[in-house]
Amino acid sequence: MIVKASNMIEILLLEDESADAYLVKLALREAQVLANLHHVVDGQEGLDFLHKTEKYADTPRPDLIFLDLNMPRMNGYEFMTSIKTNPSFKDIPIIVLTTSDVEKDVVSSYELGAASYVTKPVDMTQFISAIRQIGEYWFTLVRLPRGEKI
Repeated sequence: MIVKASNMIEILLLEDESADAYLVKLALREAQVLANLHHVVDGQEGLDFLHKTEKYADTPRPDLIFLDLNMPRMNGYEFMTSIKTNPSFKDIPIIVLTTSDVEKDVVSSYELGAASYVTKPVDMTQFISAIRQIGEYWFTLVRLPRGEKI
């Protein structure tokens, strides 16, 4: 089981496909990742979440962001550009979790500040395994920033 040292991990998922969002939620549960998953459907909602605007006024700061690249209104690239240039959010690791396996998407994501790039497996068992591996790495091995500014 994957456990955060003090509290549950806060994950912000930016995903416009409800079926894919459900699979991430299911995979986290199946992989026994102890996390609070917060789901928004595009980059603009992601920014609203981070800036705690209106309906997101009481949301926690995410420890990690799972980001799909292809979304309406504001896509993943635009979202990454916005938060990686903002001193308040640039330290939040972004895991690109997308169906794209195109090399230019991989390169562009890393250039914009992604911490990891994962192509979503099509098979449910492989998808759960991928989420488990992400969890083991990011929530057990890696020390995430606490979001506190010195």
